[in-house]
Amino acid sequence: MADSFLILAQAGAGSPLGTFGFLAVLVAIMYFVMIRPQQKQLKEHRNLIAGLKKGDDVVTSGGILGRIHQVDDSTVTVEIASGVRVRVLKTAVSAKGTVPVAAAPTATSTEKKEDK
Repeated sequence: MADSFLILAQAGAGSPLGTFGFLAVLVAIMYFVMIRPQQKQLKEHRNLIAGLKKGDDVVTSGGILGRIHQVDDSTVTVEIASGVRVRVLKTAVSAKGTVPVAAAPTATSTEKKEDK
């Protein structure tokens, strides 16, 4: 058993150039898989925030749907219902446009029986 450890210890760690090359490839993969897409998404969000104007339909990061009523430097006033306005940070706006609302759920046969 001790002989096998001695053989592995004498084998060496390999060339430093190979180790450096492996690390360089690993960093390149991390850049293209993680960092670059995140920077692209951040740039798109900045453009979205810069282009907000009165009358745009927006979705906030909290899931609130509404129409922009007023735009300030760092906040927007979103009308979420007739006469109901909420101030939110511009950075909380996650998308422009409305999300299609699903049809209202209908009562199932078991619910109809319970109501009787």
